Amino acid sequence: MASISLKRITSTWIITVLVLFVIAIIFGITMRFNQGKFIQISPTSFYSIMTVHGLTMIGIWSVAGLAAVHYLLTRYVEIPTSISVFAFLLTVLGVVMLWISAFIGEFHAGWTFLYPLPFKAVGEAWATPLFLLGLGVLGVAWLVWSVGMLFQILKKYTLSQAFAWQHFGSNPSVETPPLILISTVSLIGIIVCLLSAVVLLVLFFAEYFSNGSYTNDPLLMKNITYFFGHTIANETLYLGLASLYELMPEISKKPKFKTTWYVALAWNCTLVFILTAFFHHLYMDFVQPLGFQMIGQLASYFASLPAAAVTAFSVAVLVYKNQIKWSLSNILFFLGVMGWVIGGVGALIDATISNNIILHNTLWVPAHFHTYNAMGNVLFSLAFFVWVANDFSDLPVDTDIPKYIIAFLLLGGFGFVLMFYFGGALSIPRRFNLYPSEFNEWSWVATAGGWFAVVYLFAILFIFMTILKKCLKVYNFQHAGRKQ
Repeated sequence: MASISLKRITSTWIITVLVLFVIAIIFGITMRFNQGKFIQISPTSFYSIMTVHGLTMIGIWSVAGLAAVHYLLTRYVEIPTSISVFAFLLTVLGVVMLWISAFIGEFHAGWTFLYPLPFKAVGEAWATPLFLLGLGVLGVAWLVWSVGMLFQILKKYTLSQAFAWQHFGSNPSVETPPLILISTVSLIGIIVCLLSAVVLLVLFFAEYFSNGSYTNDPLLMKNITYFFGHTIANETLYLGLASLYELMPEISKKPKFKTTWYVALAWNCTLVFILTAFFHHLYMDFVQPLGFQMIGQLASYFASLPAAAVTAFSVAVLVYKNQIKWSLSNILFFLGVMGWVIGGVGALIDATISNNIILHNTLWVPAHFHTYNAMGNVLFSLAFFVWVANDFSDLPVDTDIPKYIIAFLLLGGFGFVLMFYFGGALSIPRRFNLYPSEFNEWSWVATAGGWFAVVYLFAILFIFMTILKKCLKVYNFQHAGRKQ
């Protein structure tokens, strides 16, 4: 049973994530309405909002996945709550620093902060170092948290057991739960990409304080940036899948998922492929060695197949011709798998070199990553939030919600990303505050995407309020004392 302190910090994470999520959605709607000329904001404001929107979304769902895995891992290993508290305090500090740099200092180089953009920003001179320091604070917070959880896993399981290698043979002496396997793979990926971010920040600061005597290699900086950005976005998704493997059978009153040889093989392969798939972001950098481009295409295909195929198959077996309770958590888990697969297909289309020549840096790119995030990873985390909020309030099952809320979630979410796909198919470029004049007649696509996002926001707010009432109960001392 989770301790009261763990429940409280987890509840704090959930409330913080959902508040920031609502704000970040409003930022996204603002950008789409501006692109559709429904409203008008300055280019600097647009790109400052774009910077904060991207970083906030990546950040909050990273910590949501880490918070969920931390909570669930305590079923198998002892993890001190203090590292989650430490991560929360530093995360708040880092977010405040980033928002100040963007909204007061007018930093607007984008969440990927591609070199040399941070040095070309026209905002306040102090905004760039504050932004980079804010990223450093977040990196320290999440690195300590991830290392702490991985250390506790490896105190109980050997490295080979954590990777479930014993399951390649028959009758393994130690059973590795899927949660341990997937968490290990994901945490190692997160640790590696956060270490790369440290290297990136050191290189940025080395140039910033050199007074022009030192400059970085642009291609090296781009490689490190996309290794970090692509990897953390995908590893965050896998943390959500860890929650699915642990909770969906339990909520369905079915036997737990087991680690088999093909599950172990799939997730071991995923660790390798996801760390090399980022090269597909650099197809247009023709000076890049050809071998890296080939690795990028192959890894992009292989990274999606093991985990996606095994997970989709496992979920299909669980629900096919079985009487399970379609509670809110289970609905969100199931829809999340669907959104993840659809977004993955969109990513594979873009990662194919012959297609990437056409789709590179068009709206197809935000189309696929918004699909597997907004309609995949977000739903995985929301499913955990609903389940754990019920645990906070001592309710044995999820509370039903009106069916129209799920309809709004689907209509708003998939309608929103469909407008991105449509724009990508029309070759509308990404990251423009206003569409180029050649695409003026298609500005309605952005406006329509904004209105679909409003519908999605309504559904999220309803689910948020359902969760919030239960999360607040965990702060009641008398209630907590009886539970303890």
